[in-house]
Amino acid sequence: MLGKTAGGLFWMFRYLERSENTARLLEAGFRMSLTRSAVGEDEWRSIVSAAGVRSQFEERHNSYATRNVIDFLLRDPANPSSVKSSIEAARINARMVRIALTREVWEATNESWMTLTKLLADPIRERDLPAVLGTIRQQSALVRGALHGTMLRNDIYDFARIGTFLERGDSTARILDVKYYVLLPSISFVGSSLDNVQWETILRSVSAHRSYRWLNGGEITPKGIANFLILDRRMPRSLAFCAAKLADNLGYLEGDYQTRLPCHDLAEHLRDRLRNNTIDMIMEDGLHEFVQGYIRDNLAIGNEIERNYRFTG
Repeated sequence: MLGKTAGGLFWMFRYLERSENTARLLEAGFRMSLTRSAVGEDEWRSIVSAAGVRSQFEERHNSYATRNVIDFLLRDPANPSSVKSSIEAARINARMVRIALTREVWEATNESWMTLTKLLADPIRERDLPAVLGTIRQQSALVRGALHGTMLRNDIYDFARIGTFLERGDSTARILDVKYYVLLPSISFVGSSLDNVQWETILRSVSAHRSYRWLNGGEITPKGIANFLILDRRMPRSLAFCAAKLADNLGYLEGDYQTRLPCHDLAEHLRDRLRNNTIDMIMEDGLHEFVQGYIRDNLAIGNEIERNYRFTG
């Protein structure tokens, strides 16, 4: 496969995943805001920082008012990670690699672009936000379903999955870090009902609330939730699951091309580090530090994949 085609598939599915993950990050902040009497600028600043677009936001706005953050993360063209920007970038990449996609995948991507472009044409009111975020998640699921249901399991599929799990792991890590290090208003709240509500909100923001309860009954604890979202390989948005799938799909490429590259070593190292860790070890060393390390390693893998497979020629 040409590097340009591989890169188009990789970024198409990164952007599709990013559109959903930006919505999930916004949902996490918005739901947490409902547990407090008021949400100050520091809290919304943390959401924008986690999305990696703080400098762009501050160029556009003088305050972190709720309406400013919602508009910037959902539809501002000055934000390259906004939902609207992401779905547009995904469609551009899809058009570039259209010959590599099934008709169903292309049509689902195009339909998602049309639906979300219309939905986000005007500013979103706060009362409408939950429904809008639900539609964004639904559109992402439609494309993902078309991919799973119609694509050959070959290198095209592998590059699509690699882009998906790089982006997904990054998102889960950022949502975890926002909660643990910034959104908890005071150390005095640790273990309180407010703390527990916020941790439960984290589960809901990654569609893991029901599955966590299936496995753990009614016992919801910060440590249990962190373990579930970091180390449980059954949970499709956990860091361990994303790292394992990333290593698997890179391994399939290694087998197809009969070539081992540096990105394979990096991905397997990250997967093994998660497999060999326990939540007690992570908490003892610092959850924030662990999550930041994961984000750095995940980024390094993405950069190495681009170099190794010559996305830019």
